[in-house]
Amino acid sequence: MMKTHKLCGLGTALVTPFNAKGDVDYESLAVLVERQIKGGADYLVVLGTTGEAVTMTADERVSVATFIAKQNAGRLPLVLGAGGNCTASVVEQLRRRKEWLQTHFAAILSVCPYYNKPSQEGLYRHFSAIAETSPVPLILYNVPGRTGVNMLPDTAIRICKASPDNVAGVKEASGDMEQIGRLIDLSKAQTDGNLLVISGDDGLAADVMARGGSGLISVASNAYPAAFRRIVHEADKDLQSKYEAFIKLLFKEGNPSGIKTVLHQMGLIHNSLRLPLVPNSQEVQEAIQTCLTQLPNE
Repeated sequence: MMKTHKLCGLGTALVTPFNAKGDVDYESLAVLVERQIKGGADYLVVLGTTGEAVTMTADERVSVATFIAKQNAGRLPLVLGAGGNCTASVVEQLRRRKEWLQTHFAAILSVCPYYNKPSQEGLYRHFSAIAETSPVPLILYNVPGRTGVNMLPDTAIRICKASPDNVAGVKEASGDMEQIGRLIDLSKAQTDGNLLVISGDDGLAADVMARGGSGLISVASNAYPAAFRRIVHEADKDLQSKYEAFIKLLFKEGNPSGIKTVLHQMGLIHNSLRLPLVPNSQEVQEAIQTCLTQLPNE
């Protein structure tokens, strides 16, 4: 099996910084990559939701991903966001970029199809087609709040068992600990634990780890990699509780608006997003600024 421990632990879903004109700010992006490596992230997720991939052109996405790979220089495993709601289009993209993917990435992260709301059978066939085509292992991404469809644990296990050599795990962002716990139990019972169960919610990281999960793909670790590494590796619920208000503020007006406010206030990036996303309201920016003064020192 292609399962690998290197995708356990803390994965940071990198933001894509833009300058005041809205162009990709590669200088700031290099700083963010180095900061994650120094802060102890176990791997990086490139061009996910937090990276605003959906508002970038195809050429920009390739340019950003290639830049990150070059800056990283093999120091951390990289996971690339590669999904969509047209199965044939996703499969074709993976076929065309086979060598590029194999050269730079440890896995792809592929979200459940959004808007068209497939059935569980549709999800199974969609991801099975992607797994069959992908030249690198696949992490399934279940985020019903964004896609309008919830991939059930039995479906995830079915996908894994149909493609055991190429399905590495599930990023679970349903927010439902009962569902996440069932997926962990099924993974242990039916895949010998080879299907990684990764929290997609910063606020549930320690709980998922204590339940037997494999790690966290984090938004908050863009700002505090060392702290969230501790939360994940030590299942530290006490430390997680100290970041509870911070995490809520991050998502109060959507992601990545919140984390970009934080990184801007830290002096790391411009507070620039691409429409239809916009920066946080002044009220939330002030609340975040106050909250940052109350967080533990890393």
